[in-house]
Amino acid sequence: MKMLICLIAAAGSLQVAWAIQPTSIYQHGTVVRMRMTDCMAAHHGFMASMSGVQGPMVADSCPEYTLLSDKVVYVIVGESTNQFIPLADVIDFRLHKSEVVVRLDDAKRESKFGIREMILRQEWDLMQKHVMDRLGDEPQAFNGVLTTQSRH
Repeated sequence: MKMLICLIAAAGSLQVAWAIQPTSIYQHGTVVRMRMTDCMAAHHGFMASMSGVQGPMVADSCPEYTLLSDKVVYVIVGESTNQFIPLADVIDFRLHKSEVVVRLDDAKRESKFGIREMILRQEWDLMQKHVMDRLGDEPQAFNGVLTTQSRH
């Protein structure tokens, strides 16, 4: 009898864990940059970009996004010119077969994006800080007058 109760309890907890799992496969990220760039080859995506082998590129321009997650920053490219993601929005995404699959609130289905580049979030933050420091050191022009910023 105890064995039967344990089996029923285990089966019930397994069903609960299985029901929770599909929603937990998504990560959250923020899109901080968008620009139009060359489209990636549809079937070679990430591996072709990382190997340096230049395959046939499509002549069209596709949107390229910088997506910040908690641990990794992704530079992703759409497969067509009409794949747009709103800037500064927190979006749900998942990794699937070397692609980033994005789920937008108003879309009926998920959109796939090729991965052009990945960098750890800590390294990206350091690079951004370095860029901002360099911009602060350079002379800036206000109303035609060249000035420098001093640090206090």
